[in-house]
Amino acid sequence: MTFQVWGWRREDAPQVLAWVPGAEGGRAGVPMRRSLATKDPTAVERANLLNMAKLSIKGLIESALSFGRTLDSDYPPLQQFFVVMEHCLKHGLKVRKSFLSYNKTIWGPLELVEKLYPEAEEIGASVRDLPGLKTPLGRARAWLRLALMQKKMADYLRCLIIQRDLLSEFYEYHALMMEEEGAVIVGLLVGLNVIDANLCVKGEDLDSQVGVIDFSMYLKNEEDIGNKERNVQIAAILDQKNYVEELNRQLNSTVSSLHSRVDSLEKSNTKLIEELAIAKNNIIKLQEENHQLRSENKLILMKAQQHLEVTKVDVETELQTYKHSRQGLDEMYNEARRQLRDESQLRQDVENELAVQVSMKHEIELAMKLLEKDIHEKQDTLIGLRQQLEEVKAINIEMYQKLQGSEDGLKEKNEIIARLEEKTNKITAAMRQLEQSDNDLLTQTRTIAMSLVKCASSDTQDQYKLVKDISF
Repeated sequence: MTFQVWGWRREDAPQVLAWVPGAEGGRAGVPMRRSLATKDPTAVERANLLNMAKLSIKGLIESALSFGRTLDSDYPPLQQFFVVMEHCLKHGLKVRKSFLSYNKTIWGPLELVEKLYPEAEEIGASVRDLPGLKTPLGRARAWLRLALMQKKMADYLRCLIIQRDLLSEFYEYHALMMEEEGAVIVGLLVGLNVIDANLCVKGEDLDSQVGVIDFSMYLKNEEDIGNKERNVQIAAILDQKNYVEELNRQLNSTVSSLHSRVDSLEKSNTKLIEELAIAKNNIIKLQEENHQLRSENKLILMKAQQHLEVTKVDVETELQTYKHSRQGLDEMYNEARRQLRDESQLRQDVENELAVQVSMKHEIELAMKLLEKDIHEKQDTLIGLRQQLEEVKAINIEMYQKLQGSEDGLKEKNEIIARLEEKTNKITAAMRQLEQSDNDLLTQTRTIAMSLVKCASSDTQDQYKLVKDISF
């Protein structure tokens, strides 16, 4: 019995397992036909892991595309993919000694990605915050699952394999991640970006899982392949049968719809025949009416021509009359235009004179405001002097009363009275002067008002009222 691994037969297994990327300038992917005994065991391990990674990634993508692209944690090809990736990352890993035992885990290099790729800090913090993880291997498995869901696994591992000087702290020089096979696997991981993974990392027991590769998923029996081909052929025949039955049902429904359509067309045809007969009768009637209308139209046309001739004669006479009247209108128009020109010139002169009168009016109003202001100031001064006079009179009365009450200070009081009388005389003289100046201002105001009356004889009633108020 022979086996087939996705297109390869078991007889070709030595060649497949011995596939080594070309070294020393050779092309990658060229199978070397040598026996396994003459090869480096680490190179064979790398080739085997590379082939298993190819098979798992290819099978995962194909099954996901047929399954619907969105995968969960229980999907077997996805579980096998994580197992294969775990073996690839463990290959050539250095053993670290601790106090209790030897430690050989892949969490160290994966944790290094945070320093090389800033966007990986979030996934590292999420893995460390998961409550159910106790071992570094469990954290590494959770990291791989989160990276696949983010579709960034290829980017993260590419940054890791570029820094081989940093990887040398975790891997031997012959490890898969240190050789070209690691770069090939990272390139294959880019194809997983077409898959949407919905994985529940929280609550899953990732510490105690046993990572064993299930080769039965990739090895297929020829009899199974033949049965599968027969099943495929039977399924194709059944699909064709179902297609023919569905086509037959569609044709039957089409025939029934056509029968109903034919019946409806026959009914509509009978209706159209009846309507055609009615339309023919209507056409005959319309033809008769058309003949009558044409005869009437001829009579109307003859009458219209006669009326047109009469109207033409009338129009010619009216045109002659219009020409005669047009000459008289032109003469009237020229006369009116000349009068309009004269009136416009007269109006311009009147407007200029009005502008001069308005400017004079503004100047007179300004002078009147200044005179009113001066009069108000003098009236305020006069009121102040009168108040002082009243105060002097009150003081005089008070002193006179005190004069009667005390004989000892009579002389001093007489002197004070004399001074007060002198002050009173001075104030009286000042008041007389102010009254004289006030009378002078009034005479000046009346003079200005009379000059306004003489200059602006055409002013309105409001200007006359203003002059009257000023000459109070």
